Amino acid sequence: MSRYEFTCPECGQEIEVNESMREATLTHGCPVCGASVSSADFVPEQQPD
Repeated sequence: MSRYEFTCPECGQEIEVNESMREATLTHGCPVCGASVSSADFVPEQQPD
């Protein structure tokens, strides 16, 4: 399953999330402050070879 590093554009909180958490955050906003977020706020984590 894909993992992402989420950084909130408002509060700056950094959270590692999986695909389902990413979708929920895009729908409901930052889990810490509730700010609206976009897909640009998620960076895919590099998978080790």
